[in-house]
Amino acid sequence: MAVRQPAGVVLGIAPWNAPVILGVRALATPLACGNTVVLKGSELCPATHGLIIEALQDAGLPAGVVNFVTNAPADAGAVVEAMVAHPALRRVNFTGSTHVGRLIAQTCAKYLKPAVLELGGKAPFVVLDDADLDAAVAAATFGAFANSGQICMSTERIIVDAAVADDFVARLAARAQGLPLGDPRKGPVVLGSVVDQRTVERCNALIDDALAKGAKLVCGGKADSTLMPATLLDNVSAQMRIYHEETFAPVKAIVRVRGTEAAIACANDNPFGLAAAVFGRDLARAWQVAGRIQSGICHINGPTVHDEAQMPFGGVKDSGWGRFGGQAGIEAFTELRWITMQTSPRHYPF
Repeated sequence: MAVRQPAGVVLGIAPWNAPVILGVRALATPLACGNTVVLKGSELCPATHGLIIEALQDAGLPAGVVNFVTNAPADAGAVVEAMVAHPALRRVNFTGSTHVGRLIAQTCAKYLKPAVLELGGKAPFVVLDDADLDAAVAAATFGAFANSGQICMSTERIIVDAAVADDFVARLAARAQGLPLGDPRKGPVVLGSVVDQRTVERCNALIDDALAKGAKLVCGGKADSTLMPATLLDNVSAQMRIYHEETFAPVKAIVRVRGTEAAIACANDNPFGLAAAVFGRDLARAWQVAGRIQSGICHINGPTVHDEAQMPFGGVKDSGWGRFGGQAGIEAFTELRWITMQTSPRHYPF
């Protein structure tokens, strides 16, 4: 019979942007499947990831079931290779940038260790000509600016049919301009600090590039601190860097297209393929559009930022391979074996 058994030791490498959620995700299914786990904490939030391990150990997990490793950024490559090379390690899961994911994939291939890689995204949010604009604006606002855009599923390219673009952009800009920005320690806000000043400098350069090539600044703009306002750039084209590059910040591109085919082509005109969304009242057409978008996840009349523990979560193309969640997660962190039992005499040809 075919059976699934624990794989062995699983290495989980979690990112900084949702440290508790993604740190727990790196551990939960592997542990539930009977494995032991090593969590490598992010260099940007090692103390937060360490608290997850402390909580599990305080809950009574036996010694050695969950383990924790941290490192200086310069040592990451050597530390990861040493762990992947160890014969006890049988699986790896990584959530983070495509650049680092490629390096981890190369290391795993070198030692023939299976990996689940959930990498970068440039999620398209397609607004068809029959979309409920109020619903689309609400979903785009949430998907684009939750956690200041620092989510792998974050809405990055808002692709809107020219027939409804003026109305949609005006409504979206009004919502975006009203989002409170500030230090959450001083009161409730929607937009807090981004991770570092390098993010600000990179996004300022993307804004400058887009404006120089004909984009229109609808709201927000360049920032001089890590408190970045909700920023929308309209009339973005393929000649602009922001059309192609993930911002991972509250700076979003609006691309105007004419017709369904152009919308699908634009949605697929990117190396990433993690999450996507399609808005339209004609559900049959919206379903067909969703089926043609090259992404691991696509939501019809819902935001790009959405996850459920029982669903297969992961991407295609440069957004990685493998899936977290549900049955797919069980398959990722167990070994499928075929075991037979002979219960009667067996005839052999010689």
